[in-house]
Amino acid sequence: MEKTIRLSGIAYESLVNGPGMRRVFFAQGCTHNCKGCFNPDTHDFSGGEEREVDFLIKDTLDNPMLSGVTFSGGDPWEQADKFADMAKAFRKKGLNIWCYTGYTYEYILENKDKRFGWNDLLNNIDVLVDGKFEEDKQLDGLKFRGSTNQRIIDVAESLKNDTIIIKEY
Repeated sequence: MEKTIRLSGIAYESLVNGPGMRRVFFAQGCTHNCKGCFNPDTHDFSGGEEREVDFLIKDTLDNPMLSGVTFSGGDPWEQADKFADMAKAFRKKGLNIWCYTGYTYEYILENKDKRFGWNDLLNNIDVLVDGKFEEDKQLDGLKFRGSTNQRIIDVAESLKNDTIIIKEY
């Protein structure tokens, strides 16, 4: 049976969701309900539409202009196993993978072996932008994040060094 993923949308070529030309997959479903969220229509777990994972992977890999892929939301960690499958396929082809989440990196580490697909997703992304959007910490000119509490984390380096390594942009 074909594996499907519930998405609220796709940005086929984006320059604002990470460095370079990227394909952005917006997960459907989020429990964080951040005040001032710019994607509130992505919160409902029954919204959006089911898409075939293999088709999405092939369609992305068929675009030679893309240097990376971004998982946004909603919250991709609510469908971590499916996003992990996509991440593995994209990594094999050398694409850079970013993932946004309302969870903190610390929370993900604490729960990576308790939540289905979390360890797999964590180990197959390059960058994690973590933390809930906080409206009172919004700042004009922030690059690749919505509020100052959110961090842009180099996942592989952080795991290797057992400390959080922040990427600066």
